[in-house]
Amino acid sequence: MHTHENTVRLMPDVAAQAQPHLAGALDWVGMDGIEVPALFDAGDGTVQRSSAQVGAFVNLVRPDKRGIHMSRLYLLIDEHLSSKAVDAAMLQSLLQAFLESHKDLADRARISIRFDQLVRRAALRSSNSGWRAYPVSIEASLCKEGFRVELGTEVVYSSTCPASAALSRQLIQEQFAKDFEASEPLDHAAVMAWLGSEKGIIATPHAQRSVARLLVRFTDDAPLNLIGLLDRVEHALGTPVQTAVKREDEQAFALANGGNLMFCEDAARRIQRALDADDSIADFHVRLEHQESLHPHDAVAYASKGVAGGYGDGRA
Repeated sequence: MHTHENTVRLMPDVAAQAQPHLAGALDWVGMDGIEVPALFDAGDGTVQRSSAQVGAFVNLVRPDKRGIHMSRLYLLIDEHLSSKAVDAAMLQSLLQAFLESHKDLADRARISIRFDQLVRRAALRSSNSGWRAYPVSIEASLCKEGFRVELGTEVVYSSTCPASAALSRQLIQEQFAKDFEASEPLDHAAVMAWLGSEKGIIATPHAQRSVARLLVRFTDDAPLNLIGLLDRVEHALGTPVQTAVKREDEQAFALANGGNLMFCEDAARRIQRALDADDSIADFHVRLEHQESLHPHDAVAYASKGVAGGYGDGRA
């Protein structure tokens, strides 16, 4: 009777069989969409477990080798992500383990981790709060040039068009001139009633749900502070979408929109200025989408830190 060891030893391994007629080095080989739990501290000291999708890859430098050991990558991912919170140190250790498990085959490794992070957000005026699910992507790589990690996320906000607001104000002025003769004294109560009627706001500026897609590379010693990044960007924009909303919150949101009229260029520069002021951010790339209610197409702007060799060098 065969022992377990003999059974394993006698199992065929076609991946180890060379194919000289198909020899060649490969940039990346691995797996994507691996389903695992991920532990992550978004910056508030609480480690949250999320369902993640992981991509794991190494290069294949040996032209004479048919493939890599994908099961080794999978088991290393399961070992690390199931028990350790995702941070820069853990990712570097995991990628080093990728290379050690393929020391005769690879000299570069990378990993991507995608999940949603729930963050509780307070209402604008009332004492209520609710949850926002922010998409998170973490990309890390390790090669001869060193270790690199970057964090991606999205901020959804409201953008009210400044041009549309000006045109609406003009129409309201014209309606006021029609309803109140310049030669007659104004009656305070009549004006107040007019302002509270539909005539007092016969035109409204168009606004749209908008998205800021962020990609950030922190300095070497900085943590992956998602909440700090979100707070900075949402404060700069002034109109992030809300969770729990009572009438006083909706009114405050309308006030915020009126006080933060912006084209996509304005929003991009607001975020650019806010992230430039954060010393923990080494580089960033931002894509702004104002998903127009006036047009069937979007208004789009890009911004970056502008460092040499960084995200801004031709990236779109």
